[in-house]
Amino acid sequence: MSVLLLKLRFVPDDEAQDIRELLADNEIDYYETGAGILGFSMPAIWLRNKSQLIRARQLIDDYQEQRATQARTEYNQQRISGTSKTILDMIKEDPARFFGYLFAILFIIYFTVVLFFNLGK
Repeated sequence: MSVLLLKLRFVPDDEAQDIRELLADNEIDYYETGAGILGFSMPAIWLRNKSQLIRARQLIDDYQEQRATQARTEYNQQRISGTSKTILDMIKEDPARFFGYLFAILFIIYFTVVLFFNLGK
């Protein structure tokens, strides 16, 4: 019987590909489901054989721990060298996006507060 191994929604493409290769290299039989045409279905990796779940889960956990350690190391190196992005850098790169989001947030807050105080009258 098939068993869900990993949901792929919001998983970066390079990480999903690494996991596919990891499973194939360790001869773990799996298949993949996509999100479908409208994107409502759950993209995921499924195991065909439930008995391989523990081994596959351990491989993925080890891979994700290694990936997290590598990301932390890269971030710390960027921070030390002064090349990591700050909020100010992101605003400078795309000020229209920043002010668009800021306007949208203020718009929602304004109407939430106005509706809240008008309901009391």
